[in-house]
Amino acid sequence: MRDEYFACKKVAFIDSDPIYTQSGVPLYLDGTINDLSRSQVDMLRKHGLHFTFAENIGAADCKVPSELFNWIPTRQPIVMDCFAKHQVPVSKRRRVMTTVASWEPNEKGPLVNGVQYVGKSAEFKKFLPLAKKSKLPLEVAISGDVPRDMLNQAGWQLRAGHEVSGNPWEYRDFLANSLGEWSVAKNAYVASRSGWFSCRTACYLALGVPAVVQDTGFSKYIRTGEGLISFNSIDEAAAGIEEIDAHPEKHARAALEIAREYFDSTKVLNQLIDNAGIRRN
Repeated sequence: MRDEYFACKKVAFIDSDPIYTQSGVPLYLDGTINDLSRSQVDMLRKHGLHFTFAENIGAADCKVPSELFNWIPTRQPIVMDCFAKHQVPVSKRRRVMTTVASWEPNEKGPLVNGVQYVGKSAEFKKFLPLAKKSKLPLEVAISGDVPRDMLNQAGWQLRAGHEVSGNPWEYRDFLANSLGEWSVAKNAYVASRSGWFSCRTACYLALGVPAVVQDTGFSKYIRTGEGLISFNSIDEAAAGIEEIDAHPEKHARAALEIAREYFDSTKVLNQLIDNAGIRRN
């Protein structure tokens, strides 16, 4: 941030990449941190408030470092009006489960307290057999150094990520025309039990598209079972997809209800402002 921004009475940092953001804190505290990581922690310390998408931070099962900063959980704010007129009737949607992903992030996964965390590919590989067990086709619009032959042989349908995400409207239409989303999360989010939730999945829900997504610990805080189904195993994922296939209308309605309850920008941002101690007019 520019120095002049810190002249504000309150300056907040919003962490959308939990455990990556906090990875340097243990080394900072024990004095073994390198100069680059130290500068990153010092930058965080210049902020007066710290919000995070790691909704499970501070819990006994969460491995995201919580020292040094008072992290306040928050969620992705979704402007529901931007999605309301673009919902597709369930009967006209493609009967396919989709997602948009990158095989592996550009940045190296964090090493935290002796544990090396990695990106999404490690979790995806655990679920390779799912495509042949699924009641619905599984289509992934994916970017990066993708092992396409391996995924195709395992039964996955692949598209280039840029084909469906070249602009916000193409992206929104791709999501809206899906019967549901299926996705894993980065290993760092899953293994740390961060409670992180995907902004992409929140957009699916805002379009009334149900989601079957890997649990990072978010199921402790967001209602699941209808509209949003969390999984930890191949069998749980297959059962979730079968449920969407059997009752698509019910899950579409529930998906929209979850978006309104948990991600509506009016609710999320008002709560953030209240947690920041700022008086609302």
